[in-house]
Amino acid sequence: MKIGFDAKRLFNNFTGLGNYSRFVVDALLKHVPENEYLLYTPRTRRHAEIDSISDHSKITIVTPPFAYRLFKASSLWRSWGVSAEQSIGSLNVFHGLSQELPLSLPSRVKKVVTVHDLIFLRYPKFYNPIDVAIYKAKVKHACKTAQKIISISEQTASDLVHFLNVPQQKIVTVYQGCHPQFKKVLSASEILKIRKKHRLPEQYLLNVGTIEARKNVILIIRALSRIPKENRLPLVIVGRETEYKREIVIEALQRNVWESIIFLHDIPFTDFPAIYQGAKLFVYPSLFEGFGIPLVEAIESGIPVITSNGSCFSEAAGPSSIYVEPTNAEELAFQINRVVHDSELREKMVNEGQRYTKRFLPSQIANDLLSVYNA
Repeated sequence: MKIGFDAKRLFNNFTGLGNYSRFVVDALLKHVPENEYLLYTPRTRRHAEIDSISDHSKITIVTPPFAYRLFKASSLWRSWGVSAEQSIGSLNVFHGLSQELPLSLPSRVKKVVTVHDLIFLRYPKFYNPIDVAIYKAKVKHACKTAQKIISISEQTASDLVHFLNVPQQKIVTVYQGCHPQFKKVLSASEILKIRKKHRLPEQYLLNVGTIEARKNVILIIRALSRIPKENRLPLVIVGRETEYKREIVIEALQRNVWESIIFLHDIPFTDFPAIYQGAKLFVYPSLFEGFGIPLVEAIESGIPVITSNGSCFSEAAGPSSIYVEPTNAEELAFQINRVVHDSELREKMVNEGQRYTKRFLPSQIANDLLSVYNA
């Protein structure tokens, strides 16, 4: 079988969609090596996260013809011109990894698209209206064109039906896994080295993700203010900075917990496992996610998790995590204090959580994807 991928994110993004794209292709290379895989991308690059994929003998990379590059029209090639590539006709499947498919793909090629979330339709206030219109047009076209739609959670599957009227029978849920580096247990000295590098305290709470309103970090600030200072651990917030950070800072100052807040921006991805493994507790009271990969990263890293009720959180965090209402600071404060000071509870949460994450193994996901391709 020959399988083509829209691989722009694989080569050029080093966060969510890029990590997902690399995870999928790497899992297939390792666990379904008999197939051929073609990566269609406007541009390539050399990078430690990419090279083991791009240099693989089963990989063919296809980039735009010279004319597209000359006139700086690579985005046009990705959305339209790629369908005219000679290699497209030889494909059995074309898989759009990031919510879109090129126009005019041949009818004989099976079309599959992964939809990660429809948060821009559920919470349009968090987005530029022009972006919402573009995202909606792309995902609607992809869902109409595709024979099969992969949702990364049952929540996203439900949203596809609710917001876009996608027939249920076209949708298959295939979970995503996290980077294999989170499975490696680090030594105390390795964790200490990263702690010192980023000037982190010996014990801390952790939150990871883009610092935006939807992630609801302000709830953690309000919860911290309800915990007596002598029992309060610092909160380390790791993620890309946005305007929302200013609201967090103001809230922390007003509630007299500013000295307990540590922001980390632009952290090398290789430092993340040690930051996770050095934490006492992962706190993630997000309002809504398509999946919530930081939850899987935390559980794989062997730390207990408190997250929100609803959305897809129980799919990612499993039955061993603790769930709170994302508007109830009192409840969150109680649960943080409880987990931090109960070593038996923490051990139980960690052990049961790591058993749960077996469903996110690359071998399982590769087999699930192959079933979609063969359906």
